[in-house]
Amino acid sequence: MTAVSNELPSRGAESVETPSGKGRSSENFPVGSFLIRRGLRAHVHAFYRFARNADDIADNPALTADDKIARLDRMAAILDGASGRDSPAAAAMRESLLETGMTAQHCHDVLHAFRLDAVKLRYRDWDDLMGYCRYSASPVGRQLLDLHGESRASWPASDALCSALQVLNHLQDCVDDCRRLDRVYLPLEDLAAEGTGVEALGAHVSSPGLRRVLDRLLDRTAELIEQARGLPPLVVSRGLRWECAVIVELAGRLLRRLRHGDPVAARVALSKSDFLAAFAIGISRGFRG
Repeated sequence: MTAVSNELPSRGAESVETPSGKGRSSENFPVGSFLIRRGLRAHVHAFYRFARNADDIADNPALTADDKIARLDRMAAILDGASGRDSPAAAAMRESLLETGMTAQHCHDVLHAFRLDAVKLRYRDWDDLMGYCRYSASPVGRQLLDLHGESRASWPASDALCSALQVLNHLQDCVDDCRRLDRVYLPLEDLAAEGTGVEALGAHVSSPGLRRVLDRLLDRTAELIEQARGLPPLVVSRGLRWECAVIVELAGRLLRRLRHGDPVAARVALSKSDFLAAFAIGISRGFRG
Protein backbone atom coordinates (compact mmCIF):
# COMPACT_ATOMS: atom_id res chain seq x y z
CA MET A 1 0.00 0.00 0.00
CA THR A 2 1.36 3.41 -0.88
CA ALA A 3 2.01 6.08 1.71
CA VAL A 4 -0.60 8.79 2.20
CA SER A 5 0.54 12.32 1.36
CA ASN A 6 -0.19 15.40 3.44
CA GLU A 7 -0.87 17.29 0.24
CA LEU A 8 -4.38 18.11 -0.97
CA PRO A 9 -5.95 14.79 -2.07
CA SER A 10 -7.94 14.41 -5.23
CA ARG A 11 -11.74 14.31 -5.11
CA GLY A 12 -12.92 10.90 -4.04
CA ALA A 13 -9.56 10.03 -2.46
CA GLU A 14 -9.51 6.85 -0.41
CA SER A 15 -10.06 7.46 3.29
CA VAL A 16 -6.98 7.19 5.47
CA GLU A 17 -9.18 5.82 8.26
CA THR A 18 -9.50 2.09 8.81
CA PRO A 19 -12.42 1.70 11.25
CA SER A 20 -12.38 -1.45 13.37
CA GLY A 21 -16.11 -1.36 14.01
CA LYS A 22 -15.61 -0.58 17.69
CA GLY A 23 -17.90 2.08 19.10
CA ARG A 24 -18.53 3.85 22.38
CA SER A 25 -20.68 0.92 23.53
CA SER A 26 -17.63 -1.38 23.42
CA GLU A 27 -15.63 0.70 25.92
CA ASN A 28 -15.11 -0.20 29.58
CA PHE A 29 -16.08 3.28 30.69
CA PRO A 30 -18.74 5.82 29.68
CA VAL A 31 -17.74 8.18 26.89
CA GLY A 32 -19.78 11.37 26.81
CA SER A 33 -22.75 9.73 28.52
CA PHE A 34 -26.08 11.37 29.34
CA LEU A 35 -24.41 12.77 32.46
CA ILE A 36 -22.46 15.22 30.30
CA ARG A 37 -24.07 18.57 29.57
CA ARG A 38 -26.23 18.15 26.44
CA GLY A 39 -24.61 21.01 24.53
CA LEU A 40 -21.15 19.47 24.94
CA ARG A 41 -21.89 15.82 24.15
CA ALA A 42 -21.40 16.23 20.40
CA HIS A 43 -17.95 17.69 21.01
CA VAL A 44 -17.03 14.88 23.41
CA HIS A 45 -18.17 12.34 20.81
CA ALA A 46 -16.19 14.13 18.09
CA PHE A 47 -13.02 13.79 20.17
CA TYR A 48 -13.81 10.15 20.87
CA ARG A 49 -14.32 9.39 17.16
CA PHE A 50 -11.09 11.20 16.30
CA ALA A 51 -9.08 9.24 18.88
CA ARG A 52 -10.85 5.96 18.07
CA ASN A 53 -10.14 6.22 14.35
CA ALA A 54 -6.51 7.17 14.94
CA ASP A 55 -6.15 4.24 17.35
CA ASP A 56 -7.65 1.89 14.75
CA ILE A 57 -4.97 2.96 12.28
CA ALA A 58 -2.20 2.25 14.79
CA ASP A 59 -3.74 -1.13 15.65
CA ASN A 60 -4.32 -2.30 12.08
CA PRO A 61 -2.01 -5.31 11.54
CA ALA A 62 -2.40 -5.07 7.75
CA LEU A 63 -0.61 -1.69 7.60
CA THR A 64 3.14 -1.10 7.70
CA ALA A 65 4.59 1.24 10.31
CA ASP A 66 5.35 3.83 7.64
CA ASP A 67 1.80 3.66 6.28
CA LYS A 68 0.33 4.07 9.78
CA ILE A 69 2.45 7.14 10.46
CA ALA A 70 1.60 8.66 7.06
CA ARG A 71 -2.12 8.21 7.75
CA LEU A 72 -1.82 9.70 11.23
CA ASP A 73 0.15 12.62 9.79
CA ARG A 74 -2.64 13.17 7.30
CA MET A 75 -5.18 13.33 10.14
CA ALA A 76 -2.96 15.90 11.86
CA ALA A 77 -2.77 17.99 8.70
CA ILE A 78 -6.57 18.04 8.30
CA LEU A 79 -6.92 18.81 12.00
CA ASP A 80 -4.74 21.87 11.41
CA GLY A 81 -6.83 23.05 8.47
CA ALA A 82 -5.64 21.17 5.37
CA SER A 83 -8.37 20.56 2.81
CA GLY A 84 -9.59 17.06 2.12
CA ARG A 85 -12.29 14.54 2.86
CA ASP A 86 -10.06 11.54 3.41
CA SER A 87 -10.38 11.70 7.22
CA PRO A 88 -13.97 12.50 8.23
CA ALA A 89 -13.11 12.12 11.92
CA ALA A 90 -10.29 14.68 11.69
CA ALA A 91 -12.49 17.07 9.69
CA ALA A 92 -15.27 16.78 12.28
CA MET A 93 -12.77 17.33 15.08
CA ARG A 94 -11.49 20.43 13.33
CA GLU A 95 -15.05 21.80 13.16
CA SER A 96 -15.55 21.04 16.84
CA LEU A 97 -12.38 22.91 17.76
CA LEU A 98 -13.43 25.91 15.69
CA GLU A 99 -16.86 25.93 17.30
CA THR A 100 -15.57 25.65 20.87
CA GLY A 101 -12.45 27.77 20.42
CA MET A 102 -10.29 25.03 21.91
CA THR A 103 -6.68 24.27 21.07
CA ALA A 104 -5.80 21.18 19.03
CA GLN A 105 -2.96 20.26 21.42
CA HIS A 106 -4.74 17.36 23.11
CA CYS A 107 -5.60 15.91 19.70
CA HIS A 108 -1.99 16.17 18.59
CA ASP A 109 -0.89 14.52 21.83
CA VAL A 110 -2.97 11.40 21.18
CA LEU A 111 -1.67 11.28 17.61
CA HIS A 112 1.85 11.29 19.06
CA ALA A 113 0.94 8.23 21.15
CA PHE A 114 -0.43 6.37 18.14
CA ARG A 115 2.69 7.15 16.13
CA LEU A 116 4.60 5.53 18.99
CA ASP A 117 2.32 2.50 18.74
CA ALA A 118 3.27 2.19 15.08
CA VAL A 119 6.96 1.69 15.89
CA LYS A 120 7.38 0.97 19.63
CA LEU A 121 6.65 -2.63 20.59
CA ARG A 122 8.20 -2.91 24.06
CA TYR A 123 8.37 -0.82 27.26
CA ARG A 124 11.40 -0.80 29.50
CA ASP A 125 9.87 -0.06 32.91
CA TRP A 126 6.93 1.59 34.67
CA ASP A 127 8.23 5.10 33.99
CA ASP A 128 8.50 4.28 30.29
CA LEU A 129 4.89 3.08 30.31
CA MET A 130 3.73 6.19 32.18
CA GLY A 131 5.50 8.31 29.57
CA TYR A 132 3.35 6.62 26.94
CA CYS A 133 0.19 7.16 29.00
CA ARG A 134 1.00 10.88 29.17
CA TYR A 135 0.16 11.02 25.46
CA SER A 136 -2.25 8.12 24.98
CA ALA A 137 -4.46 8.66 28.02
CA SER A 138 -3.98 11.97 29.84
CA PRO A 139 -5.10 14.14 26.86
CA VAL A 140 -8.53 12.49 26.96
CA GLY A 141 -9.26 13.69 30.47
CA ARG A 142 -7.67 17.07 29.82
CA GLN A 143 -9.83 17.55 26.73
CA LEU A 144 -13.01 16.94 28.73
CA LEU A 145 -11.91 19.20 31.57
CA ASP A 146 -10.94 22.03 29.21
CA LEU A 147 -14.18 21.63 27.26
CA HIS A 148 -16.08 22.20 30.51
CA GLY A 149 -13.90 25.15 31.50
CA GLU A 150 -12.50 23.35 34.55
CA SER A 151 -9.38 24.45 36.39
CA ARG A 152 -6.07 22.90 35.38
CA ALA A 153 -5.58 22.14 39.07
CA SER A 154 -7.68 19.07 38.29
CA TRP A 155 -5.18 17.78 35.72
CA PRO A 156 -2.92 15.68 38.03
CA ALA A 157 -5.85 13.67 39.43
CA SER A 158 -7.33 13.35 35.95
CA ASP A 159 -3.98 12.18 34.54
CA ALA A 160 -3.80 9.55 37.29
CA LEU A 161 -7.28 8.28 36.43
CA CYS A 162 -6.65 8.18 32.69
CA SER A 163 -3.30 6.41 33.15
CA ALA A 164 -4.97 3.85 35.43
CA LEU A 165 -7.65 3.20 32.81
CA GLN A 166 -4.97 2.78 30.13
CA VAL A 167 -2.98 0.26 32.16
CA LEU A 168 -6.11 -1.71 33.02
CA ASN A 169 -6.97 -1.86 29.33
CA HIS A 170 -3.42 -3.01 28.53
CA LEU A 171 -3.76 -5.83 31.06
CA GLN A 172 -7.14 -6.85 29.65
CA ASP A 173 -5.76 -7.01 26.11
CA CYS A 174 -2.20 -8.19 26.83
CA VAL A 175 -2.58 -11.50 24.97
CA ASP A 176 -4.38 -10.05 21.95
CA ASP A 177 -1.92 -7.14 21.62
CA CYS A 178 1.01 -9.57 21.68
CA ARG A 179 -0.53 -12.05 19.26
CA ARG A 180 -1.90 -9.58 16.69
CA LEU A 181 0.64 -6.78 16.85
CA ASP A 182 3.69 -8.17 18.68
CA ARG A 183 3.16 -5.22 21.03
CA VAL A 184 3.68 -5.75 24.76
CA TYR A 185 3.08 -3.02 27.32
CA LEU A 186 4.14 -5.14 30.32
CA PRO A 187 7.49 -3.62 31.41
CA LEU A 188 10.44 -5.78 30.41
CA GLU A 189 12.27 -5.08 33.68
CA ASP A 190 9.36 -6.46 35.69
CA LEU A 191 9.21 -9.56 33.52
CA ALA A 192 12.96 -10.12 33.77
CA ALA A 193 12.88 -9.69 37.56
CA GLU A 194 10.52 -12.68 37.71
CA GLY A 195 12.65 -14.76 35.36
CA THR A 196 10.15 -14.61 32.53
CA GLY A 197 9.57 -12.76 29.27
CA VAL A 198 6.96 -11.88 26.69
CA GLU A 199 6.72 -15.53 25.65
CA ALA A 200 4.71 -16.12 28.84
CA LEU A 201 1.76 -14.42 27.10
CA GLY A 202 1.60 -17.33 24.67
CA ALA A 203 0.60 -19.82 27.37
CA HIS A 204 -2.95 -20.87 28.21
CA VAL A 205 -2.76 -19.52 31.76
CA SER A 206 -0.48 -17.12 33.61
CA SER A 207 2.69 -18.62 35.02
CA PRO A 208 3.50 -17.81 38.68
CA GLY A 209 6.13 -15.31 37.53
CA LEU A 210 3.78 -13.56 35.12
CA ARG A 211 1.07 -13.49 37.80
CA ARG A 212 3.45 -11.66 40.12
CA VAL A 213 4.18 -9.13 37.35
CA LEU A 214 0.46 -8.55 36.81
CA ASP A 215 -0.11 -8.11 40.54
CA ARG A 216 2.76 -5.62 40.77
CA LEU A 217 1.27 -3.58 37.94
CA LEU A 218 -2.13 -3.72 39.62
CA ASP A 219 -0.56 -2.46 42.88
CA ARG A 220 0.83 0.56 41.04
CA THR A 221 -2.47 1.09 39.27
CA ALA A 222 -4.29 1.00 42.60
CA GLU A 223 -2.11 3.91 43.71
CA LEU A 224 -3.17 5.85 40.61
CA ILE A 225 -6.84 5.14 41.33
CA GLU A 226 -6.39 6.32 44.91
CA GLN A 227 -4.97 9.59 43.58
CA ALA A 228 -7.86 9.80 41.10
CA ARG A 229 -10.40 9.72 43.93
CA GLY A 230 -9.50 13.35 44.48
CA LEU A 231 -10.76 14.31 41.01
CA PRO A 232 -14.57 14.54 41.43
CA PRO A 233 -14.44 17.09 44.29
CA LEU A 234 -12.31 19.35 42.05
CA VAL A 235 -14.80 19.33 39.16
CA VAL A 236 -17.33 22.18 39.19
CA SER A 237 -19.60 20.97 36.37
CA ARG A 238 -22.12 18.67 38.03
CA GLY A 239 -22.57 16.22 35.14
CA LEU A 240 -18.85 15.85 34.55
CA ARG A 241 -18.27 15.45 38.28
CA TRP A 242 -20.78 12.60 38.33
CA GLU A 243 -19.21 10.95 35.29
CA CYS A 244 -15.73 11.21 36.84
CA ALA A 245 -16.99 9.62 40.06
CA VAL A 246 -18.62 6.78 38.10
CA ILE A 247 -15.43 6.14 36.12
CA VAL A 248 -13.29 6.08 39.28
CA GLU A 249 -15.65 3.48 40.73
CA LEU A 250 -15.57 1.40 37.53
CA ALA A 251 -11.77 1.52 37.50
CA GLY A 252 -11.65 0.12 41.03
CA ARG A 253 -14.06 -2.65 40.10
CA LEU A 254 -12.09 -3.64 37.00
CA LEU A 255 -8.89 -3.69 39.02
CA ARG A 256 -10.46 -6.09 41.52
CA ARG A 257 -11.67 -8.33 38.70
CA LEU A 258 -8.16 -8.43 37.23
CA ARG A 259 -6.75 -9.37 40.64
CA HIS A 260 -9.01 -12.41 40.79
CA GLY A 261 -9.09 -13.23 37.07
CA ASP A 262 -6.43 -14.35 34.62
CA PRO A 263 -6.24 -12.17 31.49
CA VAL A 264 -4.02 -14.78 29.83
CA ALA A 265 -6.67 -17.49 30.19
CA ALA A 266 -9.58 -15.23 29.13
CA ARG A 267 -10.32 -11.55 28.77
CA VAL A 268 -11.41 -10.08 32.10
CA ALA A 269 -14.26 -7.61 31.78
CA LEU A 270 -16.79 -5.66 33.80
CA SER A 271 -20.28 -7.07 34.20
CA LYS A 272 -23.61 -5.32 33.77
CA SER A 273 -23.99 -5.33 37.55
CA ASP A 274 -20.63 -3.56 37.84
CA PHE A 275 -21.90 -0.76 35.61
CA LEU A 276 -25.19 -0.42 37.48
CA ALA A 277 -23.52 -0.38 40.89
CA ALA A 278 -20.83 2.04 39.72
CA PHE A 279 -23.42 4.50 38.42
CA ALA A 280 -25.33 4.40 41.70
CA ILE A 281 -22.24 4.70 43.89
CA GLY A 282 -20.50 7.22 41.63
CA ILE A 283 -23.45 9.58 41.41
CA SER A 284 -23.95 9.36 45.17
CA ARG A 285 -20.31 10.30 45.72
CA GLY A 286 -20.59 13.00 43.08
CA PHE A 287 -23.45 14.57 44.99
CA ARG A 288 -21.41 14.56 48.19
CA GLY A 289 -18.47 16.05 46.26
